[in-house]
Amino acid sequence: MTATVPALGTRSAEGSALQAVLLDMDGTLVDTEGFWWEVEVEVFAGLGHTLDDSWRHVVVGGPMTRSAGFLIEATGADITLADLSVLLNEGFEDRIGHALPLMPGATRLLAELYEQEIPTALVSASHRRIIDRVMVSLGPQHFGLSVAGDEVSRTKPHPDPYLFAASGLGVDPARCAVVEDTATGVAAAEAAGCRVVAVPSVAPIAPADRRTVVGSLEEVDLAFLRGLMTDMR
Repeated sequence: MTATVPALGTRSAEGSALQAVLLDMDGTLVDTEGFWWEVEVEVFAGLGHTLDDSWRHVVVGGPMTRSAGFLIEATGADITLADLSVLLNEGFEDRIGHALPLMPGATRLLAELYEQEIPTALVSASHRRIIDRVMVSLGPQHFGLSVAGDEVSRTKPHPDPYLFAASGLGVDPARCAVVEDTATGVAAAEAAGCRVVAVPSVAPIAPADRRTVVGSLEEVDLAFLRGLMTDMR
């Protein structure tokens, strides 16, 4: 298992119960959840199958093995999981090569966390090849660590990616704020014991214990994240 872990230097969250911020990628920082669905529809059309729009809620936010496996089973398409994964990654890379829209508030939030020296990690179910492409637009300097879905034995909704990120940053998961956009990602973060800010992108997410739901990243800043840790709302 590998990950990108540059030295953190003097970055710390002294004076706050908040030790680190862990962020999902697709649908949270970059407006790409729709890209994945468009690619899936396109690839399966090429295989002679039409995807039911209701399946979008099933495949969003999870690992590619789960999403691709579900679509193969649902359609009966004659393709292996490995071959389908290659086609999906290639199609997605082509799309982000033309345009990569960031979610409202993402640039400001990343800049604030960086300027205030808050350890920050990017935690995604996407593969490393995709993360590295997206990081160019997000700014790799904003992240002390990044974890890809093909670098952990169990990805979201299991807690492993967030536990690995917290360990890599040398922080307590219970003192990490996680920002996620799907129920799958929220489940992973909560299973790891983190505080969660949910910014739903495709399907609604209900508030719950240790979980706060907002409408946009524009509502999230460092003071808000620190408040979550101290208020335990």
